[in-house]
Amino acid sequence: MRALTFNGSFQYRTDYQAPRLIPSESLVRVRLAGICGTDLEVARGYMAFRGVPGHEFVGEVIDSARQDLVGKRVVGEINAGCGRASCRWCAASMQRHCPDRTVLGILGRDGAFADILSLPDENLIVVPDSVPDRLAVFTEPLAAAYEIFSQIHIPRDCSILVLGDGRLGALIALALTAEAYSPTLAGRHQEKLERLGALGLNTRLETELKSKFDYVVDCTGRGEGFRRAIGLVKPRGTIVLKSTAAASADLNLAPIVIDEISIVGSRCGLFAPALAAIASGKVNPAPLIDGEFPLSEWDSAFEAARQHSNFKILLRPS
Repeated sequence: MRALTFNGSFQYRTDYQAPRLIPSESLVRVRLAGICGTDLEVARGYMAFRGVPGHEFVGEVIDSARQDLVGKRVVGEINAGCGRASCRWCAASMQRHCPDRTVLGILGRDGAFADILSLPDENLIVVPDSVPDRLAVFTEPLAAAYEIFSQIHIPRDCSILVLGDGRLGALIALALTAEAYSPTLAGRHQEKLERLGALGLNTRLETELKSKFDYVVDCTGRGEGFRRAIGLVKPRGTIVLKSTAAASADLNLAPIVIDEISIVGSRCGLFAPALAAIASGKVNPAPLIDGEFPLSEWDSAFEAARQHSNFKILLRPS
């Protein structure tokens, strides 16, 4: 099958071994996949990943012991736990924290930049017919945005800053707005802020920020983003960390103690709330799409994804 592999560098292959059907998993033909910041970090050494990257996808089940899934369009939660009865994380449906988990295109499991992928049946969610592929492919990153609501209670009258004008920052600001909050989204790229402002978001250049916020969500994708977030949160405020970066950054932790700042790490989220938000029209990520490329043109796609002016670049394996 066709696949984009990573082994210290990217290689497009037409002879890659397709996954075999194993018990409790389904084979999914990828219809559309998205390039995200984590994929770019993989190229810089994140998680020392080797194999087929990619974790944002929508596809069609082509083989499964679950006959009710065959032929269905699906999206899939990316963490696959060990499934052992003795694993308290899997037993509590928290596979994302299973110490022996694999993660699609990130840790120990080939991902979505290929013709076919394999995921546990329980990870798959059927996409409503009303949701086109170009919207369904946003389910995974939007689920990461909605995970914030499951972790912390944010009062409606508090001030919220989304720091970072990239892919995830835009989706988090859209999700907050859809849930009746009034976030400020701050970044470094005027042209991107103007685009997001046209979608009804309150945007500011990061350099223009003067006040501090009750909540700061770091989506910068940079190691130094955490340091900037510390400087922008009020005493006894909360920082939500969404950035995963291969490079580390020096930090002075004293302000966290002095100002009694709460830190919340936030990663993947459940797909159902995100897919429901897309299906209902509460969140429309379509304006964030800046290009679609066949998988064979992966180099052009990744070059486009690296451009600061672009939000979401899509790959179509078929």
